[in-house]
Order: sequence, then C-alpha cells, then structure tokens
Amino acid sequence: METKTAGAGRFANFDLSAVPSPCFVIDTQKIAENLAVLGKIQNQTDARILLALKAFSLWSVADMISDTLSGCCASGLWEAKLAHQYYGGILSSFSPAYKRSELDELCSLSDHLIANSAAQLQQMKEIASAHQTQTGLRLNPGLVLGEVDMYDPSAPGSRLGMPLDQFDQFVAEGGMADIDGLHMHSLCEQGYQPLAALVDQIRPALDLAKGSFSWLNLGGGHMLTHPAYDTASLIALLNSLKTEYSAQLYLEPGMAIAFDAGILVGEILDVIDNDGAVAITDISATCHMPDVLEAPYRPALLGEVEQGVEVALGGPSCLAGDRIGRYQFADIPQAGQRIAFLDQAHYSMVKTTSFNGVILPSIALWDSQADSLEIIRQFDYEDFKGRLS
Repeated sequence: METKTAGAGRFANFDLSAVPSPCFVIDTQKIAENLAVLGKIQNQTDARILLALKAFSLWSVADMISDTLSGCCASGLWEAKLAHQYYGGILSSFSPAYKRSELDELCSLSDHLIANSAAQLQQMKEIASAHQTQTGLRLNPGLVLGEVDMYDPSAPGSRLGMPLDQFDQFVAEGGMADIDGLHMHSLCEQGYQPLAALVDQIRPALDLAKGSFSWLNLGGGHMLTHPAYDTASLIALLNSLKTEYSAQLYLEPGMAIAFDAGILVGEILDVIDNDGAVAITDISATCHMPDVLEAPYRPALLGEVEQGVEVALGGPSCLAGDRIGRYQFADIPQAGQRIAFLDQAHYSMVKTTSFNGVILPSIALWDSQADSLEIIRQFDYEDFKGRLS
C-alpha cells in the first residue's frame, strides 16, 4: 500500500524536541478542519456521519468531534462503552459475531445493532427488540477493489457480510421483516469512484428490498477529507440514494476524522553498518505501527530529502522483521536525532502493543494555530505489568 498523506502541513514547523520520545502528537486544529469538511457533507445531504472508533478513539477530543458528527460506530462492547461514556449521538455497533453474554449490555448502549448473518440476526433480534434497538444486516458486495486482500472485506472467502447471492433468498423468505436497515462496508482508504462502483454493485439488492429498510449505512474507508476526494459527486450520490430509497444515509469513516492530524515522533538510538547504514529507533513497526508490516506500507518520513544517503530504519524489538523502511537523509543520522512519521493518528494509535516490553508512545495534543502543546498521556512500567498477571 502507498501512504495517503498529503504532506507535512503545519507539522513541518513542529519542534520534535518538545515532546518525550516516542510520542504521538495530534494537531487539534487539523482535526477541526477535517470535521468542517465532514460537517459540510452532513449539511448538504442530511446524511449522518459516525466516527469509527476502531480507527481513532482518542476520547480527549471527543467533545469537539461530537459537536460536529452524529455519533459513533463500535466494533464490540468495549468500544460501545467508550462511545457511551465520552461521545454523544447515535451509536451503531457491528461485529462479525456476538457473545450471547454481551448482547444485553450491547443492545442497551446501541441505537443500531448490525448482524453479519441471518443466524446472528435470529440470535439478537429479541434482545434488541426489548431494548428498542434497531437491527441491520451487513451485505458483502463481493467486488474486490482494495490494494491488499487482508484489508478488503469483499475478498474471496471473506467472513464479513452476507453475500449478495444469498440475500435474494433472505428477502424471499421474509427476512426483511426482522431488520430496519442495511449495512455495507468494503472500502479501505479509498476515494469516491470505488464507492460509486460498490453502490452500483449492490443496487439490485437495494431494489429488491426497496421499501423494507429505513436506513442504509455505507460503512467506512472513505477518504472524505483528502484534498483530492470528489466531494461534489459524493453529495450528489447520497442525495440521490436518499430520494430513491426513502432511507436515512449513514457513513462511518475513521481515517477521515484524523487524516494527517498526527505524527509519531521518535529518536535514533544507534546507527550500524550492514550492507549500508541501518538506524535503530525507539519507534517499532511491530509495536507502534503494525500496518507497516501487515499491509505492508512505507510511512512517510517528515523532512525526507529527495537525494541523499539511504538509511534503513528499524525498531528496538527482537523481531528480525521490525523494519520500517529505507529513507533518504541529508547525512547519516546520529544517535539522539529526532525523526517523525506522518499521518499516524488513525489506526497506529489504537493498534499499539508493548511486545518485548517496548515502551508505548506518549500522547500529546498540539494546537497548531495557537502553538500550544499539552502532554496528555505517558505510559510507565505499571501499564506494561498491568496487562498480565
């Protein structure tokens, strides 16, 4: 995968020495700008945009997010509890399967509970009804559009959603009487055209169930706040779908809220020579940026030069594959030198681990307009010890 960052922006002027290392630095001004774009989409379509907590769950900025967005979507009970505690608005919950022991509490927190299969729907519908929680069904369009199969819910053999060829029978057997809405999520950091293709793919299913659903959730993976996103076409599509199907529209972006709003600051610990310069940093791909290895992708480095000395960057863990990538420096970096990777607010923060006892990055909020900085979280040995017993 390619990094989607639009560039350093105001982080080009951030003092990397002003925070402990490693540290996530989140620009609240950039989040506000992203929210303004999303607010415009809501206002011009009456669609409701929900924050995908699986991508960005920094509850310290929940108030500013809740002032604009219509609510959250959760992937399980703990995210639902976080949404209930810190965010307002609608809560839509989806999991590939639900534990029966958690359904009652999950329904008490959720406005929408989305089933992954007809069997799941039967398991949860009575409990949902008791809590007046609306139910939905996730569809699998079966249209592969992602760069990487592991991140494409429509890839062959996917466990996510009912395949369209099974939905016909579901409708024929009266299944729509048990649900209030339909859900589709098949994108991953993609623009408007893949969304338009997916809508075309599921349109026969929507036509088949027309009049039987009151809302349509188009999921997440939409790069709505990227400068190149075709917002005008999105607005036209949402308004058209709303009119055609008389349904409330929902979007569940995560990346879009925090896009280019955060960096991960680190420090060079040592530089060795092994078929070229190899720098070891206190940023670990496996612990702090796992998508670097899972996707894989090469995160953009703040201040990288076009022509210079190639340096391989890797983390401090014992994993031989804890490699971030190769980068161009003006000179071979020195121990103690600070570096930063761009666009690390979404997904990286929520996926961190302390494998090998590697220290978790601190978290700082920076208002780039006022140039005010606050360290809101630092982790210590007790956090590491407390995960196990």
